[in-house]
This record gives sequence, C-alpha cells and structure tokens, in this order.
Amino acid sequence: MTFMNLSAGERVIRVVLGLLMLAAGWSGWVPGVWAVALKAFGWVPLLTGLIGWCPFYALLGIRTAKL
Repeated sequence: MTFMNLSAGERVIRVVLGLLMLAAGWSGWVPGVWAVALKAFGWVPLLTGLIGWCPFYALLGIRTAKL
C-alpha cells in the first residue's frame, strides 16, 4: 500500500508498545494520573502500528517503509 509510511518491524514494535501501555494503565500496575495517561496515549502507537501510517511521520516527511 502506498499510503503506509511505517516498516513492518516498526509496526510490530508500535503494536506491542501500545498493548503494554494499555495493559499497564488498565491493570493497575501504574497508579493515578500515569494510569490515565497510559490509557489515553496507549491507543496512538497501537492504532498507528495496526494501520501502518503515522501522521507525525507524514508531516515530517519520514518514511521507514520500503517503496
């Protein structure tokens, strides 16, 4: 797909990181405001990893995916 700007390896890392962030926020491993932040921001790496496109990379013209 031509719209993708993330490599396969980076996508895997982002999905794993997003899942870990959400798990830490929902499970109680992290207390207070940190848990809320992990629950809110854990979706960003998870979704960008799943779709293969990062809007921040697009703004900066970064592309780790092979053409």
